[in-house]
Amino acid sequence: MSLFHFFNKNRQTLVDVDIHSHLIPAIDDGAKNIERSIELILSLKEMGYKKLITTPHISDMFPNTSTIILEGYKALKVELAKREIDIEIEVAAEYYADDHFEELLSKRDILTFGKEKYLLFELSYFTPPKDLESLVNDIKLAGYTPVLAHPERYLYFHDGIDDYINVKSMGVLFQINLNSIVNYYSDEVTKIAKQLILYGLVDFIGSDTHHRRHTKFLKESFSHALYQKVFKNNTILNDTLL
Repeated sequence: MSLFHFFNKNRQTLVDVDIHSHLIPAIDDGAKNIERSIELILSLKEMGYKKLITTPHISDMFPNTSTIILEGYKALKVELAKREIDIEIEVAAEYYADDHFEELLSKRDILTFGKEKYLLFELSYFTPPKDLESLVNDIKLAGYTPVLAHPERYLYFHDGIDDYINVKSMGVLFQINLNSIVNYYSDEVTKIAKQLILYGLVDFIGSDTHHRRHTKFLKESFSHALYQKVFKNNTILNDTLL
């Protein structure tokens, strides 16, 4: 923890960068309009975040393209500048692992973040992927670094920590949602999040902010004992993105 974090009593988060959110208005299940986008961004700024990497969904349910996302991002940046809101914001995407994603991957039509070209992807919560190792290899061969969004939420991995260790051995980085540590999703998800933290398997933390309720629980997560253990037991990469 830096001296800045220690002496800034108003600060809640222990990192400067959030890597997972849905802040571009009206393109997925996140912010519904520009006013809600601004409200969420201001809330994250007040918590102490200096940089937000927002990650709209790309999936069958939300068939966004790179062009749609980048246009929305530019419009949001213009609005932030107009209102003189001083926070850095970048854009990537959260890709649902399906056939369309494989097609985008083959075309290198991918929005990533960081010099390492981190690629944030998610899986079905209920149905195990057919060949995760093959997918991960395709991501790496395309020149990207795979980051699995909220691994604690995939029910088919909940039988034991060995499944997670196996996925990590493929070269996948893990991003947990901070709301997972305060029972936002379920007791079981919190239990798994705790295991990932204690086993040192976490690489990134994210807010996964979609709406006000998420930011409310996010504030609670900062005062939870598990939040401190995230940093004691893991090497968290968020602030390497400044």
